This record gives sequence, C-alpha cells and structure tokens, in this order.
Amino acid sequence: MRTVRLLLLLVGASAATYGGWLLLPQLGTVLPWLIGGPLLHDALVAPLVGLVGLVLGRLVTDRVRLAWITAGLVASATLLLIAVPLLWRPPSAPPNPGLPDRNYPLGLTAGLAALWAVIVIVLVVVTAVNRRATDRTADRP
Repeated sequence: MRTVRLLLLLVGASAATYGGWLLLPQLGTVLPWLIGGPLLHDALVAPLVGLVGLVLGRLVTDRVRLAWITAGLVASATLLLIAVPLLWRPPSAPPNPGLPDRNYPLGLTAGLAALWAVIVIVLVVVTAVNRRATDRTADRP
C-alpha cells in the first residue's frame, strides 16, 4: 500500500510540475484570475450567501419549505455560474465553434423561470398536503 501511495504521489507531483511549466508563459494573464477569484468570493459571495441564509432562516420557519427554497437558490447559483462565460464573452472575440451562437440571456431566464416554477409548484403542493394533514388531525376526537 505504501508503494502505491508513493507512486501516486510521484505521478501527481509530476503532473502538477508539468502543468505549472505550461502555465508559466501565461502567468501574467492568468494571475489576476487566480488571485481575483478567491478574493471576490471571500469579499462578496461568501458574505452575501451568509446574509441570504440568515434572512431565509428568520423568514421561513418550516424546514421543508426552507430546504426547497435553499435547493432552488443553489441550483440558480449553479446556472448563473455556468452562464457567466457565455454572457460575458466580449463581442469582439471570435465565436467558439463548439458553442453555437444562441440567445444565452433568454436561455438563462427560461431556465431560471422553469426552475422556480417547479419550486413554487412543489411548495404549493407541500403546503396543501400539510394543511390537509393538520385538518384531519384536528377533526379527530
């Protein structure tokens, strides 16, 4: 087992060294992204997510509803992160042949609308089922 771990360490270190060697010529263009991404996350995204979680925890008292709303927010954030490169592409950049030109803002809007429509439908059904169950237990002697 020790030999396998040592071999994996050597392969991983070799791959990381080779990747660093290939990155070295582009370091000036990549460095702002490598530093700016974590700084933006720590300064803006993490506090915003914490604040939204705190507000949601105070406003939504039902755990089931809170779970569905949280899942919707996580899915929305994932869709937005995937869409950023497609929405932020400079107009002067040549189109990527692997990415056909489409109306990406409309697609993102439609995806988010469909996601939240499903979340709202589920929440309405859950609320109706909970009310029906509460009414049944209240009617019993």
